[in-house]
Amino acid sequence: MGEVWKSAKDLKDSTVRWVDTRFSLQDVKAGKKMFDEGHLSGAVYLDLEKDLSDMNKTAGRHPLPDKETIKNLFEAHGFEYTDHIVIYDQGGMPFAPRAYWLFSYAGFPNITLVREGYEALVNIGFKVTIDKASDSISSLALQWNEDIFSTRKQVKDVSESKQGVLLDARSAERYAGHHEPIDAVAGHIPSSRNLDWELLKEQGQFKDIESALPVLTSVVSKNEEITVYCGSGVTAAPLYAMLKEAGYPKVKLYVGSYSDWITAYPVEKN
Repeated sequence: MGEVWKSAKDLKDSTVRWVDTRFSLQDVKAGKKMFDEGHLSGAVYLDLEKDLSDMNKTAGRHPLPDKETIKNLFEAHGFEYTDHIVIYDQGGMPFAPRAYWLFSYAGFPNITLVREGYEALVNIGFKVTIDKASDSISSLALQWNEDIFSTRKQVKDVSESKQGVLLDARSAERYAGHHEPIDAVAGHIPSSRNLDWELLKEQGQFKDIESALPVLTSVVSKNEEITVYCGSGVTAAPLYAMLKEAGYPKVKLYVGSYSDWITAYPVEKN
């Protein structure tokens, strides 16, 4: 347990590759603007919609890029499997966990999330710059981790067989179908359980594992096979990361999530 998130102070003397993923779902240009106005020295910027999603696809609202595109992205920034990759956003956001899952899916072995986010890194003295890092180009032979990826068909099989757990990371009222501000159909994937990802936060950052563990174990146990989803595959990523932080061995992410599911299958309300 405790290998996914680290506090900013615990990274002070580390040699790392910084990844900046600050973003706003309300203003899609805000993250890049924040990066341009100041970021950690050496950091590269990965944009939720331009890099961590393929918005030209139709499999949900934040579709997964194809493998070749992901490989090209990582090579263009010179990432290597030997890197210690440390990812930050504003703190308490789903964007760094989304990148964490993508790096994990591509097989990178040493990835860390900053618990408090960018301002905490600045406040303890990490160097800030407006200069863009000059990346070298790498050549990667990626070992894809298919065990953490779930397709719509696989989710349907779990929903029907109940051999495994589907875990909805949205709010309780969206899960129940009482209020749906984004998607065309209200409700949830049949047989799924609900664990609002916001319950994993306090005071603008993610909880430590001792505080988060009771929240997780009240809904799912470690011996269950779990597939997490949300509306578009973004806010489910913190739930995925926290389950891995807690040592849950069998966790997948349905990247298409609810917005993909409703294009093909019925839903439940309760």
